[in-house]
Amino acid sequence: MKPAALLCPLLLALVASPGATLAAGPQVMAADAKHFTGKTATVCGKVESAKFAQNAEGEPTFLHLGAAFPRHPFQVRINGSDRGNFGFAPEEALAGELICATGRVVAKSGRTEMLIKSPGDLARGVMKG
Repeated sequence: MKPAALLCPLLLALVASPGATLAAGPQVMAADAKHFTGKTATVCGKVESAKFAQNAEGEPTFLHLGAAFPRHPFQVRINGSDRGNFGFAPEEALAGELICATGRVVAKSGRTEMLIKSPGDLARGVMKG
């Protein structure tokens, strides 16, 4: 078994916020998410960079896990229409945080990503670094 596969359940236990609702599915590190394209999974990693693209179509917010943009292996996307569900600016509040996001892993424009719509799709830790 890969070390990342052993670490992910521990990471999930450490970063899960009280009351977070994470759906069932495999728990994987950001670098391994590409192996779960088309499936529901919980993907964990550190937010190495983040951007609110307010001038782009749909005003998305991107959280880049595993490495900073443009070398990130995985990104979490929040559409502008769903930003208000969070009650905070995700690109600011989650930068440097360990997070786990649950949803469908998809390939989009040569990248692996997940679209989340609410804080219930997300668990975060308190570690910054």
